[in-house]
Amino acid sequence: MANQIRISQDEAADEVLTNDSFALLTGMLLDQQFPMERAFAGPAKVLERFGSLDPAALAAAEPEAFADLCATPPAVHRYGRSMAGRIQALATVVRDEYAGDASRIWSDAPTGAELFTRIKNLPGFGEQKAKIFVALLAKQLAVRPDGWEKAAGAYSEQGSFRSVADVVDPESLLKVRDFKKSAKAAAKAAKD
Repeated sequence: MANQIRISQDEAADEVLTNDSFALLTGMLLDQQFPMERAFAGPAKVLERFGSLDPAALAAAEPEAFADLCATPPAVHRYGRSMAGRIQALATVVRDEYAGDASRIWSDAPTGAELFTRIKNLPGFGEQKAKIFVALLAKQLAVRPDGWEKAAGAYSEQGSFRSVADVVDPESLLKVRDFKKSAKAAAKAAKD
């Protein structure tokens, strides 16, 4: 990967995200019900504790021991044990369907629609998360197959600061956090 990722706001963790495609994919997996910068710091914790982010090694890890590793404070995620299982499920798919190379999910996707479908079909990735990851790949790694904007929807908009795809420094992190708070408040007001 060429561009420097700065999502976790921790230099060492961001270096892991920058240099390891599976780390970036795992960070996106962990980005739910947890502060985004801490979610994207999770892969560095796994690397430090497990010694590898190789999908084959992660997939083959003994599940209880790996869950313990992910749940040990400071935990990889608020729900460290359940997320450990998701990381292993994701690693298994990357090992089996992409020859252990997570970047193949996006490097040879011929269209934005195909890229979106590949991501959405990964364990732990729903429609919204897949759109956000398509946008993240396009905005931060210049992975822009034809139709990526349509596949990413509103997350493709430049300067919108609506997701982790737009986080490149502490200022943009705050803008994204403010956008999410406003969206949550608007949704709550619409329900009332």
